[in-house]
Amino acid sequence: MSERNLAILLRTMNPALHTEPVVFCALRNMTDVPLEAIASFREAEGLTLVMPRSVAEELEIEFSYVAAWITLTVHSDLDAVGFLAAITQSLTASGISCNVFSAVYHDHLFVPFVRGEDAMNVLRTFA
Repeated sequence: MSERNLAILLRTMNPALHTEPVVFCALRNMTDVPLEAIASFREAEGLTLVMPRSVAEELEIEFSYVAAWITLTVHSDLDAVGFLAAITQSLTASGISCNVFSAVYHDHLFVPFVRGEDAMNVLRTFA
């Protein structure tokens, strides 16, 4: 069951840092999305994909941002209030930018790859 209580969410988020760098790619004319893509979002200007850097390099897909991918393993409710605000405020206070993707079961944070461990240290302070 998904969780809505902010205190419980923050205390039990249990962040997990994925080891491989991921990249953001903007595609305008691609019809076949690589199966290895982690996330996608269609905008008027084109399709944004998030995928492992190794896949983008292998497929010779240009990318613009290299990120560390952190999954908050608590099953957060999509209707929870303040969870991501509290997290992003703490990351901001540490000078860490953050891009967020919320899925049905978990929230996923994308921070600059070189700041992945720093972000994990910030997130661990909530436990």
